Amino acid sequence: MSLIQVGLVDKTKAIDPELMQAVAAALTIQVTRDLPQFWNVQATVTYEPNASKIPAGVWPVFLVKTLPPGEGGFHLDQHNQPYAKVIASPGSDEWTIDASHETLEMLVDPNGNRLQPSTSIQIENGKIVDGTGQFGYLVEACDPCEADNYAYPIQGVAVSDFLTPHFYDPVVTPGTRYSFTGAIKAPRQILPGGYISWVNQQTNEMQQLLWVDPTKAPKIVNLGPASGASLREWVDNYMAEAAGKTTVRANRHALNEELMAHCKAKRASLDVISQARAKLYDEPKRRSAGVK
Repeated sequence: MSLIQVGLVDKTKAIDPELMQAVAAALTIQVTRDLPQFWNVQATVTYEPNASKIPAGVWPVFLVKTLPPGEGGFHLDQHNQPYAKVIASPGSDEWTIDASHETLEMLVDPNGNRLQPSTSIQIENGKIVDGTGQFGYLVEACDPCEADNYAYPIQGVAVSDFLTPHFYDPVVTPGTRYSFTGAIKAPRQILPGGYISWVNQQTNEMQQLLWVDPTKAPKIVNLGPASGASLREWVDNYMAEAAGKTTVRANRHALNEELMAHCKAKRASLDVISQARAKLYDEPKRRSAGVK
């Protein structure tokens, strides 16, 4: 399998380059250590410091100040190669979860059209339960667990939880992981703040179960027949326009302040360590200490 190269590109020109480097390093750990345990992917993530130069073969994740009305985060270019846009500002580091989310979903389904058949779901008495039919679920690796409070840290950077392929299993199996962190406990479980999309093959229309506002009950909506762009791009754009999706992800009701504070403190500690390590390579001090 060939190595996929993802590049973080700051079009806002406002994000600290050291943070960009830290996020690229953390995402590389996520896509080389965590993701391949469950998904057959080989990738790296780099920081591309010049937004006017995108190296050949790189799938860019652009950090932008805003998204135009009705535009989601996932896109295909004129050659049907994937790229993403993530809203970012220097005032908050929550964009790192979005960047992780978009990177993971691009790697798991680069074309945005992957459907996985599994048992249908429905809502009964306000609860999400299995139905008797079957849906073709759009494989969006982070949407059902996308809320900030399910993110986890890597080297002082908050990254998104993601589904494992067992999410589409027919029944619960003891000891099985349905998302990387274990926050999802059973197949087709949608966590508060998340959502899932599917093709209803009886009607040939796209539908969604939305729980993007965890203060309200989940609901199922009918999107009608998909058209034009890839399914994921079409769904993303629908969410941006119809659901008031003002960030790349639908939910911003529960920012994980504790996780963000932990990550910030961790990066500060790592910065102190890096400065101390740099002094070990100071040539005059090495010589005075008798190191050859």
